[in-house]
Amino acid sequence: MQVDYPFHFDSRGRTASTTQDEHIRDLIEQVLFTSPGERLNRPTFGSGILQLLFAPNSDALAAATQATLQGALQQWLGDLILVEAVQVQSEDSTLRVLVHYIVRRTQQRQVGEFARQV
Repeated sequence: MQVDYPFHFDSRGRTASTTQDEHIRDLIEQVLFTSPGERLNRPTFGSGILQLLFAPNSDALAAATQATLQGALQQWLGDLILVEAVQVQSEDSTLRVLVHYIVRRTQQRQVGEFARQV
């Protein structure tokens, strides 16, 4: 059983579960939007992308952000996925991340879009 993220209860009052593919998507979201130091027993877990939102926008920052995200995903989820590409867009107060990846278990290509209001 894979616990759904964010944690909640299903219609029967039990812990909500999810499929393996959705669980991988949930894990990607956790890596992207968790700041290093936020988890007690894993102080280096996360990507730190939320701190980069307030830096001056430039091509160099976009390239650095994409490289940082790809590295964090490979470090924490490399046994589950193969990251092909990461695209980052900042629109007003919304951060959008598009992740192209291959699920190692099934060899299927997936695209995940993640958004966070800041």
